[in-house]
Amino acid sequence: MILLASFGLAAFVVSHKPWVERVLADIGPFAMPLAVVVFAVVASAPFSVTDALAIMNGVLFGPVWGSVVNAVGLVLAAVIGYVVALRTSAAFDVKKNVEKLPPWARRFRIGSPMFLIVVRVIPGLGGTIATQTAAALRVGYFRQIYTMCAVAIPICTVLAVFGNATSDFLDAHVFAPVQKSMEKHHIRFPHRRPHPTMMPSRKPLPKVTP
Repeated sequence: MILLASFGLAAFVVSHKPWVERVLADIGPFAMPLAVVVFAVVASAPFSVTDALAIMNGVLFGPVWGSVVNAVGLVLAAVIGYVVALRTSAAFDVKKNVEKLPPWARRFRIGSPMFLIVVRVIPGLGGTIATQTAAALRVGYFRQIYTMCAVAIPICTVLAVFGNATSDFLDAHVFAPVQKSMEKHHIRFPHRRPHPTMMPSRKPLPKVTP
């Protein structure tokens, strides 16, 4: 349900990009910090899926700044997740949960950097098990941050670039032609800017000499 909701939100942002950009412009300098906080909170939650948010940040802020927002958010998420896991690690059975992992992930020493990186590659439970294991073994903040970011930042960067490219393609080949056609037939298209070719002329009227 959360996965569907997050991708639904990303789809809304792509289809209503100009309107969302105007809202962000009204927010001003707080737009990016707000996006970082939202991303960090979602990414730090157990069993979270941040793919849609990573795409959305690429759509809103472009491939470069969208990737920066994702990266900063992931660093904060690693810290938040570790702090929360430290408080709940007493109830986490490391041995029992590690036994659920595939054999190739159990090859590495539990709590080692390679173990934490490899486990995070596993979709679904991987990230949560890695963070809980890191907290239970008290591996430290630095190892928690770089093992999480080593996996998540490249993926989120690709998603930000993909989101921006997809948005530009849809704007040029889907939304703009449809908008132009609707404006030609005097049909209102909510939340999107008028197409440049359909804007009324602002040329001054010719002067009449007496």
